[in-house]
Amino acid sequence: MARQTQPQFPVLRTSEPMPPAPKQARSIEKRARLLEAGRLLFGEKGYEAASIEAITARAGTAAGGFYQFFHSKQQFLVVLMNDFLERLARLELRPKPAADVRTGLREFLAAAFRVDAAYFGVVRAWQEAMLADRELGRLEQQIAAWTQARVLGVLERLQAHPYALRARDLPAFARMMDRQFWSLLARGSRMAPEDFDREVALAADVIYHYLFCDAPQKKIGNERVR
Repeated sequence: MARQTQPQFPVLRTSEPMPPAPKQARSIEKRARLLEAGRLLFGEKGYEAASIEAITARAGTAAGGFYQFFHSKQQFLVVLMNDFLERLARLELRPKPAADVRTGLREFLAAAFRVDAAYFGVVRAWQEAMLADRELGRLEQQIAAWTQARVLGVLERLQAHPYALRARDLPAFARMMDRQFWSLLARGSRMAPEDFDREVALAADVIYHYLFCDAPQKKIGNERVR
């Protein structure tokens, strides 16, 4: 049975206190420029190679202006990751019914990943940084628990299809696919669009074959399922 609710997305917090949010329009705009510059540079260079000086230069601000809004590059990354998680939380993860299940899955995943494209660099930086930062590593556990639950919810909805296979280990499969999705997001900023789209389609096919393909053949809409 499909779950009725999904857990609230985690709001990431580190031990560093967060500076007060800016109130003046000029400061709000400057902070937004810094975050935009960080998103782009993290995608181009990764976490370690994107220095605070490079971020402020890309944003067109003085190097010292960074510390008006963030205590460290770690905190800066956490703010960006929180923005991304909030964006993910707004994404409706309910595949639309389709006569052709495989095509429907491909379209569903392609649409979901298009929403994520602006944050490919943030995911790349996060996965790089959290390997060497214990505090970020603990936060990563919160993220993984949330996203795995969301992937499991999608799989449960798909398994409600009349021709879906029942004898499947959905929790284990959700964990595996969640790791694959994060890996794809982290590599997205360095991949050609056609290569990225091809991997998204392959991920959809993996889900399709796990949940629907078995012998003997069954027909779903206009499609034969093995």
